[in-house]
Amino acid sequence: MWRVPTGKRKAVVLLSGGLDSATVLAMAVHEGYEAHALSFRYGQRHTVELEAAARVAKALGATRHVVADIDLRVFGGSALTDDTLVVPHHASADEMGDEIPVTYVPARNTIFLSFALAWAETLDASDIFIGVSALDYSGYPDCRPEYVAAYETMANLATKAGVEGRQRLRIHTPLIQLTKAETIRRGLEMGVDYAWTHSCYDPVDGRACGTCDSCLLRGRGFAELGLTDPALSTTG
Repeated sequence: MWRVPTGKRKAVVLLSGGLDSATVLAMAVHEGYEAHALSFRYGQRHTVELEAAARVAKALGATRHVVADIDLRVFGGSALTDDTLVVPHHASADEMGDEIPVTYVPARNTIFLSFALAWAETLDASDIFIGVSALDYSGYPDCRPEYVAAYETMANLATKAGVEGRQRLRIHTPLIQLTKAETIRRGLEMGVDYAWTHSCYDPVDGRACGTCDSCLLRGRGFAELGLTDPALSTTG
């Protein structure tokens, strides 16, 4: 288990409980940050990921783990928040199309980063970590480098701490140009046990389905390293 030294710079780390966010939390702690992990109960169909987030935060030594409650079901528009929409399943990652899938949650990262920005200001922290990737991903528009750069510019205009010159916020995206295999390799080097994590969009009895976009991309990353995804190996 990582142990966080005192007197370190504080950072807010967005933590879904999935593979990418667990890796990013490990990176933040490894770099010496006092990591404050932030997860969301946002009306998603399955909250098993929040159980995973709690495991990851504890195992990697987050200073604090907060779960914020918001309800994006009032807007719908995503298979993750609207029971009338179906999560797509495929036989392999090669069958995934180029269009933005129905699992995209409208403005989710903008909302999550806004909460992170608010917490960072109260913590007197200038660093936010988020596990977005523009490679081996589902094509979500709020995972692109240009989006993150634009948000960072806005964030530095948006807070009292920024106006007063006490905060110059930086949004860290250490995975943004990494493949899933490269991300997994980095995490394993830092001692991340991916059995702690959960990434599935459509779990069955709390177990990964193995055929949604997230499971397929994750499984392919492990396969490229000659490994088996521990989440998929437990599906029945």
